[in-house]
Amino acid sequence: MNKKIERIKLTQFGNLELLAKQVVEGFITGLHKSPFHGFSVEFAEHRIYNSGESTRHIDWKLFGRTEKLFTKKYEEETNLRCQIVIDCSGSMYFPKDADSTKFDFSVYAGASLIELLKRQRDAVGLTFFSDKLEIHTAAKSSIAHHRYLYSELEKRMLNYSDELQKKTNAVKALDDVAELCHTRSLIVIFSDLLDDPDKLDDLFRAIQHMKHNKHEVILFHVVDQKTEVDFDLENRPYELIDMETGEHMRLQPGEIKELYKSSVNAYFEELKIRCMNYGIDFMPVDIAAGYNQVLQQYLLKRQKLY
Repeated sequence: MNKKIERIKLTQFGNLELLAKQVVEGFITGLHKSPFHGFSVEFAEHRIYNSGESTRHIDWKLFGRTEKLFTKKYEEETNLRCQIVIDCSGSMYFPKDADSTKFDFSVYAGASLIELLKRQRDAVGLTFFSDKLEIHTAAKSSIAHHRYLYSELEKRMLNYSDELQKKTNAVKALDDVAELCHTRSLIVIFSDLLDDPDKLDDLFRAIQHMKHNKHEVILFHVVDQKTEVDFDLENRPYELIDMETGEHMRLQPGEIKELYKSSVNAYFEELKIRCMNYGIDFMPVDIAAGYNQVLQQYLLKRQKLY
């Protein structure tokens, strides 16, 4: 069995599209327990049938139970356009030998969003970036386009070894996305934001470029909480390898743990504060958690916009 395919578990589901459907159907089933009670990608609610109206949308099953005529009211179609932007630089393929990397999580979450957008008849586009734009598609809502997006996501997952040691230039990539999305869009970004901290001003200038072009932004900060934030490693010698530069570092975790955690948390807190100041929805996500947090945050944003 090909190790790459086995690692990402696509063989359990047949293809990424089927997995995305299962994730979204499970999510929608659980919505009655959430603030989105009554949400549906098509059906909205019942209302009393008025004499003279078309009988096309009468709920006959409900009539059989209540002996009263109700019609189904449907959500109006919207022209929301969503661009899913995924960081595919080397650091996103951490943890390298784990069942799921940060990139895997981002692809699964992105695929689930595509399925949800498809059910809502909204247009969706896809962007991959490292130190440049790897791929960028315009947002469309056709079935053929959705299949193309799923195929691109699968291809990237299956050929993950080809992407290692790619560096990050989020500033240039996000500037390009802001220009290439000509129509007002919801831009959903998945990145670990492990770029040069000294470029933070430039990064938020690029994101502000999106806001200036009337786009709305959700930034999913994808991390491996256990290792990258909590630094939960055995207290023994390690040799760490930078996945983008190949640089090696030998260390004893216990000697630097507290300094590391305070530095990382300060950097991530700065990201959060700046996002608040710029009106950007900042969402830290741990790859050990499920995809529901991503779908729910998307729905919250969609409700605010429409």
